[in-house]
Amino acid sequence: MDLETFWFCLIAVLWAGYFVLEGFDFGVGMLLPVVSRTDEERGTLLKTIGPVWDGNEVWLIVAGGATFAAFPAWYATMFSGFYVALLLVLVCLIVRVCSFEWRTKSESPRWRAAWTWANTIGSLGAALIWGIGLSALLHGTPIDSDGEFAGGLSDLFSPYTLVAGVAVVLLFAFHGATFLTLRVTGELAERAARTTRRLALPAAAATAVAIAWTVVVAMDRNDKELFPSALPAGLGIAALALGVAFVFTGRTGRAFAMTALATISFVATLFVGLYPRVMVSSPSFENSLTVDGAASSHYALTVMSVVAVIFVPIVLLYQGWTYWVFRKRVAGERVEPAQPV
Repeated sequence: MDLETFWFCLIAVLWAGYFVLEGFDFGVGMLLPVVSRTDEERGTLLKTIGPVWDGNEVWLIVAGGATFAAFPAWYATMFSGFYVALLLVLVCLIVRVCSFEWRTKSESPRWRAAWTWANTIGSLGAALIWGIGLSALLHGTPIDSDGEFAGGLSDLFSPYTLVAGVAVVLLFAFHGATFLTLRVTGELAERAARTTRRLALPAAAATAVAIAWTVVVAMDRNDKELFPSALPAGLGIAALALGVAFVFTGRTGRAFAMTALATISFVATLFVGLYPRVMVSSPSFENSLTVDGAASSHYALTVMSVVAVIFVPIVLLYQGWTYWVFRKRVAGERVEPAQPV
């Protein structure tokens, strides 16, 4: 494997990690009005992700930084062409950050309700845009012969990218619901379990369609064969089926593992279908950006690889330690036992 391919794979891993970890963050945010009934319960749900949500954002920052350093041409074209979409994502993320920090600054019910909804809307909006934006890399956007984006915001939208965006929203909500079943107690845990059962079939169906469609788009728009894109796609669809089965048999821990695996498989299917290109050009396919053509110099990639080998394991160990420290459940409202008649 050459360094260009290594860094393409590493960026795919970073996006997969971001989707898995921030996915349940977004899912919890989207489910705040669904699972909770009182302000205290909403506070409990936010506590489940309070110690880790900002650390999960690091995966996005590293993915963006790695793209800038390893594939400057890809970074330049994508960030200029997707400028409005990325700005909307930034607004959604900023709104979420503010909701965590400002929600408890006042005891006013309206104040707290407003920031709760801000978290929900920010979570849903960011998930939707990420799904549309990443799938647009494969479906194709207008790129001229100089490698510059030649379209507008509307070029990101197609039936496939919209389905992918909705699928990511549902998958993250499903992922977040399974996460809550492992992190809360009492009535909140029961409601989270019911929500998981309600989301299981629609989320699995939508995500399976998006994954299968990704393979078709890779063959149609990126001149790919059925394999190897079908391998992560098959794994993802199998994980979704197992996740649904585990939900309805009460094996919530295994269900959470399967939603995480399905999320990883969706990202893997997208990046496997994209390789050896980083952005597909449509309608002028010959203007597509390739891994080799968009990469930095060999020396730069070599230095970056040494740095990555040293520091990535340290970051992983630190984040793993963080999850271990905050592994215990967050207590919800206690369910009083029924009094004998």
